[in-house]
Amino acid sequence: MSALIQWDIADHQYMAKAIQLARNGLYTTQPNPRVGCVLVKNGQVVGEGFHYRAGEGHAEVNALAMAGEKAKGATAYVTLEPCSHYGRTPPCARGLIDAGVTRVVSAMVDPNPEVAGRGIKMLSAAGIDASFGLLEKEAKALNPGFIKRMEQGLPFVRVKLASSLDGRTAMASGESQWITGAAARSDVQKLRAQSSVIVTGVESIIHDDSSLTVREDQLGLADAKQIVEQQPLRVILDSSLRTPKTANIFKQPGRTVVATCSSNNERIKELEAVGAEVVVLPSDNGRVSLIALLKWLAATEQSNDVLIEAGATLAGACLQQGLVDELQLYMAMKLLGSDARPTFALPLTKMSEQIELKQIDSRMLGNDLKLVLQPVCGEG
Repeated sequence: MSALIQWDIADHQYMAKAIQLARNGLYTTQPNPRVGCVLVKNGQVVGEGFHYRAGEGHAEVNALAMAGEKAKGATAYVTLEPCSHYGRTPPCARGLIDAGVTRVVSAMVDPNPEVAGRGIKMLSAAGIDASFGLLEKEAKALNPGFIKRMEQGLPFVRVKLASSLDGRTAMASGESQWITGAAARSDVQKLRAQSSVIVTGVESIIHDDSSLTVREDQLGLADAKQIVEQQPLRVILDSSLRTPKTANIFKQPGRTVVATCSSNNERIKELEAVGAEVVVLPSDNGRVSLIALLKWLAATEQSNDVLIEAGATLAGACLQQGLVDELQLYMAMKLLGSDARPTFALPLTKMSEQIELKQIDSRMLGNDLKLVLQPVCGEG
């Protein structure tokens, strides 16, 4: 087993193919990681596969099924170290050994403590040439939420906001539909689909009656019908249980959790009667503790990726507490004026309090600009 090894051009090409395959599970593998596998023998691809949904075949299993007897003597390129433990499926390391694979190249070691190098050791003990580290950065980019949950016990947090060019999200009256165009709204649907959880504040439910669902007709993807079968968990932050029982969110497919720090049993029962799951969490100055919520989502719900779609108060609080890993900002080429509502509620008074952001990506979606930003203080 070695992380210090020279790979040739072909190795890079096959691992790049495995990473491309892994992206096929971008919207469906939760809570499992997205993984791809390519089997190569005598310079020819004899099998390939990816993990699509939890409980179904892993990438290695699907690639081996395609290769059949041709897997014997082949090299396996896998974006994540083959698992070594029994879960819903048998260990993939054992499957590769039994198939007669002679070499395994993994892009990265599995951060799951139940694996964490054991799969590579199992392969090496069986006489297989096992190495890791090829295109590691690209492989890690596939699963930031899974990695963070395994290493820190927290999900990867994205905050999504739509604003005007002058940084406003709604008119003073609260009117906001629609700031951005159809292309940006479709992109938001994809963002929701790749998330384990969508979190919003009770004010958004009261004023906008948000559904927070992934909509098949707006996804624009070939497997949209299969994707929407697995709706993200919806969470309403509601410290004093003000969510209306008639809220549209309770009529949607999938689960809705109301996270509160209130012990009002009567209101809890009323919300449970209309389909809500109510979770009582610790408070932080009278509001639901955001860090407690994130820890609960990671530990209890196995949530990898959390998308926060909320107003200026919740978005600002998450930023100030250093809980945001990534900002997804959709900016319309419009001006809403100085009386319109701001993007973030950030009561900063000194330049030393400023929050610096680093641009990760930018692109035009129709006439809207999408910026992907990372808080600099959150690096490392």
